[in-house]
Amino acid sequence: MSSKRTKENQSIVVLTTCGDWESASRLANELVAARLAACVQIDQPVVSVYRWENKVETAQEYRLVIKSTRSQEKSLFEKIVELHSYEVPQVISLPVQNGTDAYLSWLFNEVGNNEVGNNEVGNGSP
Repeated sequence: MSSKRTKENQSIVVLTTCGDWESASRLANELVAARLAACVQIDQPVVSVYRWENKVETAQEYRLVIKSTRSQEKSLFEKIVELHSYEVPQVISLPVQNGTDAYLSWLFNEVGNNEVGNNEVGNGSP
């Protein structure tokens, strides 16, 4: 199996939301500084419709798209829950099905405790 295929199988995207920009920015910075994520993108506000305590609720939230690795998934989830202001935050991961060699190498270089990867430094932005 190629190194790229292995990195693809070990790369994840984690999604969460925050109720305000300051919380989203603080969480993103903490995750990247701790090397639990290579990159966190904060989307423009989205509208979430959900059921909470037997009522349908609507809220404006900031979605965070977090790029990381399977080896950091447990620690990443724990840190999000620890820092999050919500009682029950959305924290879900999705597998990466494909990616460029350069991007995947960069991702693995930037996230700590890699089980897979060759620590090559990629060029360019995430």
